[in-house]
Parts: sequence; structure tokens; C-alpha cells
Amino acid sequence: MSRHDPDKSLLAKAEVLTEALPYMQRYAGQIFVVKYGGHAMGDPEAARDFAEDVVLLKAVGINPVVVHGGGPQIGAMLKKLGVESSFVDGLRVTDAETAKVAEMVLSGAINKEIVGWIGEAGGKALGISGKDGGFVVAEKVTRTTRDPDSAIERAVDLGFVGEPKAVDRSVLDTISNAGMIPVIAPIGVGADGHTYNINADTMAGAVAAALGAARLFLLTDVAGVLDKGGELLTDLDPARIAALRADGTVTGGMIPKLETCVKAVEGGVDAAVILDGRVPHVMLVEIFTARGAGTLVRA
Repeated sequence: MSRHDPDKSLLAKAEVLTEALPYMQRYAGQIFVVKYGGHAMGDPEAARDFAEDVVLLKAVGINPVVVHGGGPQIGAMLKKLGVESSFVDGLRVTDAETAKVAEMVLSGAINKEIVGWIGEAGGKALGISGKDGGFVVAEKVTRTTRDPDSAIERAVDLGFVGEPKAVDRSVLDTISNAGMIPVIAPIGVGADGHTYNINADTMAGAVAAALGAARLFLLTDVAGVLDKGGELLTDLDPARIAALRADGTVTGGMIPKLETCVKAVEGGVDAAVILDGRVPHVMLVEIFTARGAGTLVRA
């Protein structure tokens, strides 16, 4: 084969790069916040793909910020240690003992594992939690639940479960400007000095809003938001989301994810995307092709 008769597969690769070019130019210098969680976290091959994607984003001039979860890993460690857990409306009731285990798993094992994967892929990452540098001040979550028999609402104490009250972006700017990728464990400290466990989706949304991110990506275990016929809904806005909730199309764990997306776009994020983290390189397909993937939410 001569130099003037290149392999068709090489031409196809070149075409992929030329298709990606306008998107690279559009997003250069922008911030992308990625919430990494679900079963993809437990699969070494998927983890390597994710790390490569994040390193590639940094290499083409985008500033990725990773926020990770770890619910299943916390559950496994609690079981191992013989600590009982209870849940209210899908949120783990976090007593002092559970809070210590959650911080150990999130800020320790998982956080440093992701930092290691990014390092193996040729990037530089710095793992932090909301406690580092006073980055995230948390406040205690208050929840009510309705008694199914009497329909009376009562307050529920979830213990040391918090939500972000204030986010100091200067900590992340310092890390990103030094050429590193921040990897954030969803732990914060309250004004009362207590450590609070924060839902990873909520943490990612608050960080994205504080940074004025161009994109918030929620990597999960489903293709995106599906209609009643099982077809993917590719573009949504807050009004359409409210209608989908009202008619029962959106239920269960998708509700808090969409609430996070709506809060983020109403807080200044350009768009939020729910993606299937089990699909190899799904973020790159979403960012760098005209076709995209998953469900995109705009204000």
C-alpha cells in the first residue's frame, strides 16, 4: 500500500477527528463537571475507559472536574463491619458510626482509586473532599415523610446527611490552573463542625452551578430518560420534566437526578446530561459528535 492509498480505517479515524474539531474549539477553556457512579465504577475496564476520557478532555483544553459516588461500596463496608443501615425515601440514615465509614470509603478508598486510574491514563489528578480548604460548607438535610395510613407528614432525622450550602470555587480553580484534574468525594463540613455525607448527584450539581460549568454529566446505569414506550427522550427542559413527573413517566431514582439537572441549569449551567456510564466512551460520543447520547436538559 502506497502513501497515496491510505487504509480506509485510518481515513475513518481522521474523519472522526475532523468531526470533533468544532466541538473541541467550542469547549476549549470551559468547565465540565462529571458525576461518576453506578456499576461502571466497579468494572476495571469501564473505569479505565472513563479515566482515558477525562484525560483526553484535559488534553484538548477542557477543564474536567470529577465528583464520585460510592453508595454500594459504603453498603458493602458497613455490612463487613456489622453496622446496620436504614433508609428513608432512598436516603441512607447516617448516624455517627455510619458517617465515619462513609468518609473512610469515599475520601479514602474510592477517591484515591479514581486518582490512580487517571494517573495510569497519563493525567494528573488531585483527590479532595468538601472538607479540604473549606471547599464545601454543608447543612443538615431536613426531610418529611407521609404516613401511608394516616397521610400525616412527619419530620425525619437522617442524621449526618447534608447538602451543599456554600461552595468555594477557588479551591478547584487552583487545582485546574495547575494542570490537574480535581476528583471530589461528596463529603462536607457543617458550620457546627460535623462531617456530613452528601448525595453525589446533589454535590455535582452544586459544584457545576458554583463553577458556571458548560456541562454537567450524570453517568448512571440507564440510557437516559425514557418515555412510556421505552424510547429515549433526548432533549428536555424544566417545564417538560414537570409534565413527565405529573403523568408518571418519570419515577423512582430518575426524579432526584432530574431535580439535580433542573437546579443546575437554573443555577447557570449551560446544560446537564444524563448518560449511560456502562457504554464505553459515552462522554466522548456526547461531547464530540453531532448525534450525541443520553438526555440533555437545558433551561
